[in-house]
Amino acid sequence: MKKVTRFIKAGILLTVLTLILSGCGFPGLNSSSKDTIRIAAQNTTEQQIMAYMISDLIQHDTNLKTTLINNLGSGSVSFQAVKNGNADISAIRYNGTDLTTIFNQDAVKDPKVATEKVRKIYKNKYHMTYFPSYGFADTYAFMVTGKLARKEHLKTVSDLKPLASKMTVGADQIWVNRKGDGYDGFVQTYGFQFQKVYPMQIGLVYSAVQSGKMNAVLGYSTDGRIRSYDLKVLKDNKQFFPPYNASPLATDKVLKAHPELKKILLKLKGKISLSTMQKLNAEVDNQLIEPQVVAQQFLKQHHYFDGKDGN
Repeated sequence: MKKVTRFIKAGILLTVLTLILSGCGFPGLNSSSKDTIRIAAQNTTEQQIMAYMISDLIQHDTNLKTTLINNLGSGSVSFQAVKNGNADISAIRYNGTDLTTIFNQDAVKDPKVATEKVRKIYKNKYHMTYFPSYGFADTYAFMVTGKLARKEHLKTVSDLKPLASKMTVGADQIWVNRKGDGYDGFVQTYGFQFQKVYPMQIGLVYSAVQSGKMNAVLGYSTDGRIRSYDLKVLKDNKQFFPPYNASPLATDKVLKAHPELKKILLKLKGKISLSTMQKLNAEVDNQLIEPQVVAQQFLKQHHYFDGKDGN
């Protein structure tokens, strides 16, 4: 999923995309040193954090150098960077996004099935290894204020049904008109519709519901503002949204050249829960701590640098 951070502007994204597609130079992109591992990361807070975690672990545990190919504008762009040989590792791949957007497959609701399909395609068609999930999924999620959730005893999306006809809801502009897992599909699955759904920029939905301008919003499950704004994420009890489990990806070529990378990329397997990722995102987005610092602090606090992490 794509939560655009405040670190870049649209013009930079366009420039990055143009440079990649045209093969022009970009810091880190054309580094060909066999001792330098190139890590691709999208322009989202959690992508930045995870890229720096991978980089720090590689530099700490090996004699290899790393470089970040940073602020890529979409999952398709970061995939192309790896596919074209401009990057060795993709910091985060989301299985639901890759299945439908990268591979043009039908959405799969079961996370295990989706992951296995994505893993096989990466291995058989692209000679890449799709690693196990970090432990969190960044998916669309309906949310309300904690106050409203407590007052109306809201825990699941279905709990909104008695209130829906009087509710105003803010949602991602793309989602409102998207086929399949968009609003029309939501109405068919859950059997109710809201009084009004307002298309909004995704970065604005959290403040809109916190301030009372919207009764509910559709946001991203790992956003740090969920915690700081005291928002309640409602369980998608009918499993309408496809899974978006987050995992790293590496080329088989770099893993063959540097077998030690496999163990390093497995160190964070299942170690970062949804609430942990929300907390880390909040430190960047709300407290304005640099992603690199947040990544280093997490690794130090969990003893990845002193051999006590159990990996």
